[in-house]
Amino acid sequence: MSVSPSIVWFRQDLRLRDNPALRAAIQRGGPVVPVFVWAPEEEGDWAPGSASRWWLHHSLRSFNDELNEVGSRLIIRHGGSFRQLETLINEAGAEAVFWNRRYEPSVVRRDKDIKAVLQEQGIVTESFNGCLLYEPWEVATKQGKPYQVFTPYWKACRALGEPAEPLSEPRKLRLPDRWPKSEPLESLALEPAIDWAAGIKESWQPGTTGAQTQLRRFLNQTVGDYKQQREIPGEVGTSRLSPHLHFGEISPRQIWHAVKNKCGFETDSAEAASVETFLTELGWREFAHHVLFHFPQTPDRPLRSKFESFPWADDRDALRAWQRGRTGYPIVDAGMRELWATGWMHNRVRMIVGSFLTKDLLLSWQEGARWFWDTLVDADLANNTLGWQWVSGCGADAAPYFRVFNPISQGEKFDADGTYVRRWVPELKDVPTRWIHQPWNAPAEVLETAGVEQGTTYPQSVVDHAAARKVALDAFASIKSR
Repeated sequence: MSVSPSIVWFRQDLRLRDNPALRAAIQRGGPVVPVFVWAPEEEGDWAPGSASRWWLHHSLRSFNDELNEVGSRLIIRHGGSFRQLETLINEAGAEAVFWNRRYEPSVVRRDKDIKAVLQEQGIVTESFNGCLLYEPWEVATKQGKPYQVFTPYWKACRALGEPAEPLSEPRKLRLPDRWPKSEPLESLALEPAIDWAAGIKESWQPGTTGAQTQLRRFLNQTVGDYKQQREIPGEVGTSRLSPHLHFGEISPRQIWHAVKNKCGFETDSAEAASVETFLTELGWREFAHHVLFHFPQTPDRPLRSKFESFPWADDRDALRAWQRGRTGYPIVDAGMRELWATGWMHNRVRMIVGSFLTKDLLLSWQEGARWFWDTLVDADLANNTLGWQWVSGCGADAAPYFRVFNPISQGEKFDADGTYVRRWVPELKDVPTRWIHQPWNAPAEVLETAGVEQGTTYPQSVVDHAAARKVALDAFASIKSR
Protein backbone atom coordinates (compact mmCIF):
# COMPACT_ATOMS: atom_id res chain seq x y z
CA MET A 1 0.00 0.00 0.00
CA SER A 2 1.46 3.33 -1.04
CA VAL A 3 2.06 6.08 1.52
CA SER A 4 0.66 9.53 0.83
CA PRO A 5 3.01 12.53 0.54
CA SER A 6 4.36 14.44 3.51
CA ILE A 7 4.88 18.20 3.51
CA VAL A 8 8.00 19.51 5.23
CA TRP A 9 7.42 23.15 6.16
CA PHE A 10 10.84 24.80 6.14
CA ARG A 11 11.37 28.07 8.02
CA GLN A 12 14.67 28.82 9.78
CA ASP A 13 16.09 25.37 9.01
CA LEU A 14 17.21 25.72 5.41
CA ARG A 15 19.41 22.62 5.24
CA LEU A 16 19.20 18.90 4.49
CA ARG A 17 21.65 17.63 7.09
CA ASP A 18 20.59 17.31 10.74
CA ASN A 19 17.01 18.21 9.95
CA PRO A 20 14.65 16.25 12.24
CA ALA A 21 11.46 17.31 10.44
CA LEU A 22 12.86 16.17 7.10
CA ARG A 23 14.05 12.91 8.66
CA ALA A 24 10.54 12.26 10.03
CA ALA A 25 9.00 12.79 6.59
CA ILE A 26 11.50 10.43 4.98
CA GLN A 27 10.93 7.75 7.63
CA ARG A 28 7.17 7.94 7.07
CA GLY A 29 7.92 6.44 3.71
CA GLY A 30 6.02 8.47 1.15
CA PRO A 31 6.96 11.31 -1.20
CA VAL A 32 8.33 14.50 0.37
CA VAL A 33 7.14 17.98 -0.62
CA PRO A 34 9.52 20.71 0.67
CA VAL A 35 7.67 23.98 1.26
CA PHE A 36 8.53 27.55 2.31
CA VAL A 37 5.74 30.02 3.10
CA TRP A 38 6.53 33.74 3.26
CA ALA A 39 4.12 35.29 5.79
CA PRO A 40 5.92 38.21 7.48
CA GLU A 41 2.67 39.81 8.68
CA GLU A 42 2.22 36.85 11.05
CA GLU A 43 5.35 37.87 12.93
CA GLY A 44 3.87 41.20 13.92
CA ASP A 45 6.26 44.01 14.73
CA TRP A 46 9.22 41.68 14.37
CA ALA A 47 8.88 40.67 10.75
CA PRO A 48 12.33 40.19 9.18
CA GLY A 49 14.24 43.42 8.60
CA SER A 50 15.95 44.60 5.44
CA ALA A 51 19.28 42.81 5.87
CA SER A 52 17.54 39.58 6.93
CA ARG A 53 15.33 39.69 3.86
CA TRP A 54 18.36 40.03 1.61
CA TRP A 55 19.96 37.02 3.27
CA LEU A 56 16.76 35.00 3.11
CA HIS A 57 16.46 35.56 -0.65
CA HIS A 58 19.91 34.10 -1.27
CA SER A 59 19.50 31.37 1.33
CA LEU A 60 16.30 30.15 -0.31
CA ARG A 61 17.96 30.11 -3.70
CA SER A 62 20.88 28.13 -2.30
CA PHE A 63 18.56 25.71 -0.53
CA ASN A 64 16.59 25.05 -3.70
CA ASP A 65 19.88 24.20 -5.43
CA GLU A 66 20.63 21.81 -2.58
CA LEU A 67 17.24 20.16 -3.00
CA ASN A 68 17.85 19.86 -6.74
CA GLU A 69 20.94 17.79 -5.96
CA VAL A 70 18.78 15.17 -4.24
CA GLY A 71 16.23 15.25 -7.05
CA SER A 72 13.71 17.58 -5.41
CA ARG A 73 12.70 21.23 -5.38
CA LEU A 74 11.41 23.90 -3.00
CA ILE A 75 7.78 25.00 -3.30
CA ILE A 76 7.46 28.70 -2.43
CA ARG A 77 4.22 30.37 -1.38
CA HIS A 78 3.30 33.84 -0.14
CA GLY A 79 0.34 34.41 2.16
CA GLY A 80 -1.19 33.17 5.39
CA SER A 81 0.63 30.09 6.63
CA PHE A 82 -2.44 28.02 7.49
CA ARG A 83 -4.25 28.90 4.27
CA GLN A 84 -1.19 28.04 2.17
CA LEU A 85 -0.53 24.79 4.01
CA GLU A 86 -4.16 23.75 3.62
CA THR A 87 -4.02 24.48 -0.09
CA LEU A 88 -0.75 22.59 -0.44
CA ILE A 89 -2.17 19.58 1.40
CA ASN A 90 -5.01 19.43 -1.11
CA GLU A 91 -2.82 20.02 -4.16
CA ALA A 92 -0.25 17.40 -3.15
CA GLY A 93 -2.68 14.90 -1.65
CA ALA A 94 -0.60 15.07 1.54
CA GLU A 95 -1.69 13.55 4.82
CA ALA A 96 1.20 14.70 7.02
CA VAL A 97 2.98 17.97 7.78
CA PHE A 98 6.29 18.20 9.64
CA TRP A 99 8.28 21.23 10.76
CA ASN A 100 11.05 22.27 13.13
CA ARG A 101 10.05 24.53 15.97
CA ARG A 102 10.67 28.26 16.34
CA TYR A 103 10.46 30.12 19.64
CA GLU A 104 9.38 33.69 18.90
CA PRO A 105 6.14 34.43 20.82
CA SER A 106 3.94 35.20 17.81
CA VAL A 107 5.27 32.18 15.92
CA VAL A 108 4.71 29.85 18.89
CA ARG A 109 1.06 30.95 19.06
CA ARG A 110 0.56 30.59 15.32
CA ASP A 111 2.17 27.14 15.17
CA LYS A 112 0.03 25.82 18.05
CA ASP A 113 -3.11 26.99 16.29
CA ILE A 114 -2.08 25.45 12.97
CA LYS A 115 -1.16 22.15 14.59
CA ALA A 116 -4.46 21.95 16.46
CA VAL A 117 -6.59 22.60 13.37
CA LEU A 118 -4.65 20.23 11.10
CA GLN A 119 -4.82 17.45 13.66
CA GLU A 120 -8.59 17.96 13.95
CA GLN A 121 -8.73 17.46 10.19
CA GLY A 122 -6.93 14.13 10.53
CA ILE A 123 -3.57 15.37 9.21
CA VAL A 124 -0.52 13.88 10.88
CA THR A 125 1.25 16.94 12.32
CA GLU A 126 4.50 16.89 14.27
CA SER A 127 7.13 19.46 15.19
CA PHE A 128 10.73 18.90 16.23
CA ASN A 129 13.75 20.61 17.77
CA GLY A 130 15.99 21.46 14.86
CA CYS A 131 17.37 24.79 16.08
CA LEU A 132 18.65 24.36 19.64
CA LEU A 133 20.80 22.03 21.71
CA TYR A 134 18.26 22.05 24.53
CA GLU A 135 14.57 22.91 24.45
CA PRO A 136 13.64 25.90 26.64
CA TRP A 137 11.38 23.73 28.82
CA GLU A 138 14.00 21.03 29.35
CA VAL A 139 16.06 23.18 31.72
CA ALA A 140 14.62 24.56 34.95
CA THR A 141 15.71 25.57 38.43
CA LYS A 142 15.15 23.27 41.42
CA GLN A 143 11.91 25.18 41.96
CA GLY A 144 10.80 24.35 38.43
CA LYS A 145 11.19 27.93 37.23
CA PRO A 146 13.07 29.31 34.21
CA TYR A 147 16.59 30.59 34.69
CA GLN A 148 17.39 34.29 34.60
CA VAL A 149 21.14 33.96 35.22
CA PHE A 150 23.41 32.36 32.65
CA THR A 151 26.02 30.48 34.70
CA PRO A 152 23.65 28.18 36.63
CA TYR A 153 21.59 27.77 33.45
CA TRP A 154 24.57 26.58 31.45
CA LYS A 155 25.72 24.33 34.29
CA ALA A 156 22.28 22.70 34.25
CA CYS A 157 22.48 22.27 30.48
CA ARG A 158 25.88 20.60 30.66
CA ALA A 159 24.55 18.25 33.32
CA LEU A 160 22.12 16.90 30.70
CA GLY A 161 25.07 15.44 28.78
CA GLU A 162 26.44 15.95 25.30
CA PRO A 163 24.01 17.01 22.57
CA ALA A 164 22.97 14.22 20.22
CA GLU A 165 25.02 13.58 17.09
CA PRO A 166 23.77 15.36 13.94
CA LEU A 167 21.47 13.44 11.61
CA SER A 168 22.88 12.43 8.24
CA GLU A 169 21.94 14.09 4.97
CA PRO A 170 19.54 12.24 2.63
CA ARG A 171 20.89 11.16 -0.74
CA LYS A 172 17.52 11.22 -2.50
CA LEU A 173 13.99 12.38 -1.76
CA ARG A 174 10.94 10.57 -3.06
CA LEU A 175 9.00 12.80 -5.43
CA PRO A 176 5.23 13.33 -5.45
CA ASP A 177 3.17 12.24 -8.47
CA ARG A 178 2.04 15.83 -8.86
CA TRP A 179 3.84 18.93 -7.68
CA PRO A 180 1.91 21.84 -6.17
CA LYS A 181 2.42 25.10 -7.98
CA SER A 182 5.23 27.34 -6.75
CA GLU A 183 5.68 31.10 -6.87
CA PRO A 184 8.98 32.45 -8.21
CA LEU A 185 11.43 33.51 -5.53
CA GLU A 186 11.59 37.01 -7.00
CA SER A 187 7.87 37.49 -6.35
CA LEU A 188 8.57 37.69 -2.61
CA ALA A 189 10.46 40.97 -3.24
CA LEU A 190 13.04 40.16 -0.56
CA GLU A 191 15.90 41.95 -2.28
CA PRO A 192 16.02 45.76 -2.07
CA ALA A 193 14.69 47.78 -4.98
CA ILE A 194 17.74 50.03 -4.62
CA ASP A 195 20.88 47.90 -4.42
CA TRP A 196 22.46 48.89 -1.11
CA ALA A 197 23.79 45.41 -0.36
CA ALA A 198 27.13 45.48 -2.21
CA GLY A 199 29.15 45.34 1.01
CA ILE A 200 27.02 42.52 2.37
CA LYS A 201 27.47 40.55 -0.86
CA GLU A 202 31.24 40.93 -0.57
CA SER A 203 31.22 39.79 3.06
CA TRP A 204 28.92 36.77 3.04
CA GLN A 205 27.88 33.63 1.19
CA PRO A 206 24.38 32.64 2.34
CA GLY A 207 23.51 28.95 2.28
CA THR A 208 24.92 25.69 3.60
CA THR A 209 28.04 25.96 1.43
CA GLY A 210 28.84 29.33 2.99
CA ALA A 211 28.15 27.92 6.44
CA GLN A 212 30.50 25.00 5.92
CA THR A 213 33.17 27.32 4.51
CA GLN A 214 33.01 29.49 7.62
CA LEU A 215 33.07 26.43 9.88
CA ARG A 216 36.16 25.00 8.16
CA ARG A 217 37.90 28.36 8.33
CA PHE A 218 37.11 28.61 12.03
CA LEU A 219 38.26 25.07 12.80
CA ASN A 220 41.48 25.34 10.82
CA GLN A 221 42.56 28.88 11.68
CA THR A 222 40.81 30.26 14.72
CA VAL A 223 39.28 27.93 17.27
CA GLY A 224 42.54 27.16 19.11
CA ASP A 225 43.07 30.87 19.85
CA TYR A 226 39.42 31.77 20.20
CA LYS A 227 39.55 32.75 23.86
CA GLN A 228 42.06 35.51 23.10
CA GLN A 229 41.25 36.44 19.52
CA ARG A 230 37.46 36.73 19.92
CA GLU A 231 37.88 40.10 21.68
CA ILE A 232 39.90 41.73 18.89
CA PRO A 233 37.58 43.33 16.30
CA GLY A 234 40.45 44.05 13.90
CA GLU A 235 41.09 40.31 13.51
CA VAL A 236 38.90 37.51 12.14
CA GLY A 237 38.88 35.82 15.53
CA THR A 238 35.27 34.65 15.75
CA SER A 239 33.34 31.92 13.96
CA ARG A 240 31.10 34.32 11.96
CA LEU A 241 28.51 31.54 11.96
CA SER A 242 25.71 33.57 13.55
CA PRO A 243 23.68 34.34 10.38
CA HIS A 244 24.05 30.76 9.18
CA LEU A 245 22.77 29.55 12.56
CA HIS A 246 19.86 31.96 12.50
CA PHE A 247 18.64 30.80 9.10
CA GLY A 248 19.32 27.17 9.96
CA GLU A 249 21.89 26.62 7.22
CA ILE A 250 23.87 24.81 9.89
CA SER A 251 22.64 23.43 13.19
CA PRO A 252 24.17 24.01 16.63
CA ARG A 253 24.66 20.24 16.92
CA GLN A 254 26.72 20.23 13.73
CA ILE A 255 28.91 23.01 15.08
CA TRP A 256 29.21 21.48 18.55
CA HIS A 257 30.36 18.09 17.31
CA ALA A 258 32.59 19.50 14.55
CA VAL A 259 34.46 21.53 17.17
CA LYS A 260 34.63 18.58 19.56
CA ASN A 261 35.83 16.18 16.85
CA LYS A 262 38.40 18.59 15.44
CA CYS A 263 39.77 19.72 18.77
CA GLY A 264 40.40 16.69 20.95
CA PHE A 265 42.70 18.61 23.24
CA GLU A 266 43.82 17.79 26.77
CA THR A 267 41.47 19.34 29.30
CA ASP A 268 44.17 21.55 30.81
CA SER A 269 45.51 22.94 27.53
CA ALA A 270 45.10 26.48 26.25
CA GLU A 271 43.35 25.09 23.19
CA ALA A 272 40.82 23.27 25.36
CA ALA A 273 40.09 26.51 27.21
CA SER A 274 39.39 28.21 23.89
CA VAL A 275 37.09 25.40 22.82
CA GLU A 276 35.18 25.60 26.09
CA THR A 277 34.89 29.37 25.72
CA PHE A 278 33.39 28.92 22.25
CA LEU A 279 30.96 26.24 23.39
CA THR A 280 29.89 28.59 26.17
CA GLU A 281 29.06 31.18 23.50
CA LEU A 282 26.74 28.61 21.94
CA GLY A 283 25.32 28.35 25.45
CA TRP A 284 24.50 32.06 25.46
CA ARG A 285 22.49 31.52 22.28
CA GLU A 286 20.59 28.76 24.05
CA PHE A 287 20.04 30.99 27.08
CA ALA A 288 18.64 33.75 24.88
CA HIS A 289 15.99 31.40 23.50
CA HIS A 290 15.28 30.07 26.99
CA VAL A 291 14.58 33.59 28.25
CA LEU A 292 12.52 34.59 25.21
CA PHE A 293 10.34 31.50 25.44
CA HIS A 294 9.61 31.91 29.13
CA PHE A 295 9.35 35.71 29.09
CA PRO A 296 7.65 36.45 25.75
CA GLN A 297 7.08 40.12 26.61
CA THR A 298 10.81 40.92 26.55
CA PRO A 299 11.23 41.95 22.88
CA ASP A 300 9.18 45.05 23.70
CA ARG A 301 9.33 45.40 27.47
CA PRO A 302 12.15 45.09 30.00
CA LEU A 303 12.36 41.89 32.00
CA ARG A 304 13.00 44.01 35.09
CA SER A 305 9.69 45.82 35.28
CA LYS A 306 10.99 48.82 37.24
CA PHE A 307 12.77 49.90 34.05
CA GLU A 308 9.38 50.56 32.47
CA SER A 309 9.58 54.08 33.93
CA PHE A 310 13.23 54.78 33.12
CA PRO A 311 13.72 58.42 32.00
CA TRP A 312 15.05 57.74 28.52
CA ALA A 313 15.94 60.75 26.38
CA ASP A 314 14.31 61.56 23.07
CA ASP A 315 17.03 63.02 20.86
CA ARG A 316 16.55 62.22 17.17
CA ASP A 317 19.78 63.95 16.16
CA ALA A 318 21.84 61.91 18.62
CA LEU A 319 20.14 58.71 17.49
CA ARG A 320 20.87 59.55 13.87
CA ALA A 321 24.52 60.26 14.65
CA TRP A 322 24.79 56.87 16.39
CA GLN A 323 23.06 55.01 13.55
CA ARG A 324 25.36 56.51 10.92
CA GLY A 325 28.62 56.21 12.85
CA ARG A 326 28.99 59.97 13.37
CA THR A 327 29.29 60.18 17.17
CA GLY A 328 32.87 61.43 17.25
CA TYR A 329 34.01 58.36 19.20
CA PRO A 330 36.11 56.26 16.79
CA ILE A 331 35.42 52.75 18.14
CA VAL A 332 31.67 53.45 18.23
CA ASP A 333 31.67 54.92 14.74
CA ALA A 334 33.75 52.05 13.38
CA GLY A 335 31.26 49.52 14.71
CA MET A 336 28.23 51.31 13.35
CA ARG A 337 29.85 51.70 9.94
CA GLU A 338 30.86 48.04 9.86
CA LEU A 339 27.23 47.19 10.55
CA TRP A 340 25.96 49.49 7.81
CA ALA A 341 28.45 48.15 5.27
CA THR A 342 28.42 44.41 6.03
CA GLY A 343 25.25 43.66 8.00
CA TRP A 344 27.32 42.42 10.92
CA MET A 345 29.28 43.76 13.88
CA HIS A 346 31.90 42.22 16.14
CA ASN A 347 30.38 41.18 19.48
CA ARG A 348 32.76 43.23 21.64
CA VAL A 349 31.87 46.28 19.60
CA ARG A 350 28.15 45.47 19.89
CA MET A 351 28.56 45.85 23.65
CA ILE A 352 30.46 49.12 23.26
CA VAL A 353 27.95 50.73 20.89
CA GLY A 354 25.06 49.42 22.99
CA SER A 355 26.47 50.94 26.14
CA PHE A 356 27.10 54.20 24.31
CA LEU A 357 23.50 54.43 23.10
CA THR A 358 21.86 53.58 26.41
CA LYS A 359 24.28 55.12 28.89
CA ASP A 360 26.13 57.93 27.11
CA LEU A 361 23.18 59.11 25.04
CA LEU A 362 20.48 57.78 27.40
CA LEU A 363 18.48 56.57 24.42
CA SER A 364 16.33 53.51 24.98
CA TRP A 365 17.51 50.00 24.32
CA GLN A 366 14.42 49.53 22.12
CA GLU A 367 15.84 52.09 19.67
CA GLY A 368 19.03 50.07 19.43
CA ALA A 369 17.20 46.77 19.14
CA ARG A 370 15.08 48.11 16.27
CA TRP A 371 18.12 49.42 14.38
CA PHE A 372 20.01 46.17 14.79
CA TRP A 373 16.91 44.25 13.76
CA ASP A 374 16.79 46.05 10.43
CA THR A 375 20.52 46.11 9.67
CA LEU A 376 21.96 42.81 10.98
CA VAL A 377 22.10 39.76 8.74
CA ASP A 378 22.07 37.67 11.93
CA ALA A 379 19.10 39.54 13.44
CA ASP A 380 17.63 36.98 15.82
CA LEU A 381 14.83 38.02 18.17
CA ALA A 382 16.10 36.01 21.13
CA ASN A 383 19.73 37.10 20.87
CA ASN A 384 18.95 40.68 19.90
CA THR A 385 16.60 41.09 22.87
CA LEU A 386 18.94 39.46 25.38
CA GLY A 387 21.91 41.51 24.19
CA TRP A 388 20.16 44.87 24.38
CA GLN A 389 18.53 44.19 27.71
CA TRP A 390 21.87 42.95 29.06
CA VAL A 391 23.84 46.02 28.06
CA SER A 392 21.17 48.43 29.31
CA GLY A 393 20.86 46.62 32.62
CA CYS A 394 17.16 45.72 32.43
CA GLY A 395 17.21 42.06 31.42
CA ALA A 396 18.34 38.56 32.36
CA ASP A 397 21.84 38.32 33.85
CA ALA A 398 22.16 42.00 32.97
CA ALA A 399 25.30 44.07 33.28
CA PRO A 400 25.19 46.05 36.55
CA TYR A 401 23.78 49.52 36.09
CA PHE A 402 27.08 51.12 37.07
CA ARG A 403 28.96 49.35 34.26
CA VAL A 404 29.37 51.98 31.59
CA PHE A 405 31.75 51.09 28.79
CA ASN A 406 34.34 53.80 28.24
CA PRO A 407 34.66 54.06 24.43
CA ILE A 408 38.21 55.37 24.71
CA SER A 409 39.64 52.71 27.01
CA GLN A 410 37.66 49.98 25.26
CA GLY A 411 39.16 51.05 21.95
CA GLU A 412 42.67 51.22 23.39
CA LYS A 413 42.33 47.76 24.98
CA PHE A 414 40.72 45.82 22.15
CA ASP A 415 41.93 47.79 19.11
CA ALA A 416 45.32 48.72 20.47
CA ASP A 417 46.96 49.49 17.14
CA GLY A 418 43.85 51.08 15.65
CA THR A 419 43.47 48.51 12.86
CA TYR A 420 39.70 48.29 13.24
CA VAL A 421 39.14 52.05 13.44
CA ARG A 422 41.38 52.76 10.48
CA ARG A 423 39.48 50.25 8.37
CA TRP A 424 36.00 51.60 9.08
CA VAL A 425 36.77 55.25 9.81
CA PRO A 426 39.28 55.94 7.02
CA GLU A 427 39.30 59.69 7.66
CA LEU A 428 41.37 58.86 10.76
CA LYS A 429 43.75 56.44 9.05
CA ASP A 430 46.76 58.75 9.37
CA VAL A 431 46.20 59.66 13.02
CA PRO A 432 49.01 58.23 15.20
CA THR A 433 48.04 55.22 17.31
CA ARG A 434 48.43 57.24 20.52
CA TRP A 435 45.50 59.44 19.48
CA ILE A 436 43.43 57.15 17.27
CA HIS A 437 40.77 56.56 19.94
CA GLN A 438 40.68 60.15 21.20
CA PRO A 439 41.55 62.42 18.27
CA TRP A 440 40.11 65.50 20.03
CA ASN A 441 43.02 65.33 22.49
CA ALA A 442 45.68 65.20 19.77
CA PRO A 443 47.83 68.31 19.28
CA ALA A 444 46.64 70.56 16.46
CA GLU A 445 49.73 69.91 14.37
CA VAL A 446 49.19 66.15 14.63
CA LEU A 447 45.64 66.45 13.34
CA GLU A 448 46.74 68.82 10.61
CA THR A 449 49.41 66.38 9.44
CA ALA A 450 46.83 63.58 9.48
CA GLY A 451 44.40 65.69 7.44
CA VAL A 452 41.79 65.70 10.21
CA GLU A 453 39.68 68.74 11.05
CA GLN A 454 37.32 68.17 13.97
CA GLY A 455 33.76 69.01 13.01
CA THR A 456 34.55 68.94 9.28
CA THR A 457 36.39 65.82 8.15
CA TYR A 458 35.47 63.99 11.35
CA PRO A 459 32.59 64.97 13.67
CA GLN A 460 32.92 66.55 17.08
CA SER A 461 31.92 64.26 19.94
CA VAL A 462 28.15 64.28 20.40
CA VAL A 463 28.56 64.02 24.17
CA ASP A 464 31.27 64.24 26.82
CA HIS A 465 31.68 60.69 28.11
CA ALA A 466 32.64 61.60 31.67
CA ALA A 467 29.71 63.97 32.11
CA ALA A 468 27.30 61.57 30.39
CA ARG A 469 28.44 58.74 32.63
CA LYS A 470 27.55 60.71 35.74
CA VAL A 471 24.10 61.56 34.40
CA ALA A 472 23.51 57.92 33.47
CA LEU A 473 24.62 56.61 36.86
CA ASP A 474 22.28 59.02 38.63
CA ALA A 475 19.37 57.94 36.43
CA PHE A 476 20.07 54.23 36.84
CA ALA A 477 20.60 54.62 40.59
CA SER A 478 17.19 56.26 40.89
CA ILE A 479 15.60 53.22 39.26
CA LYS A 480 17.57 50.80 41.42
CA SER A 481 16.39 52.52 44.60
CA ARG A 482 12.69 52.12 43.77
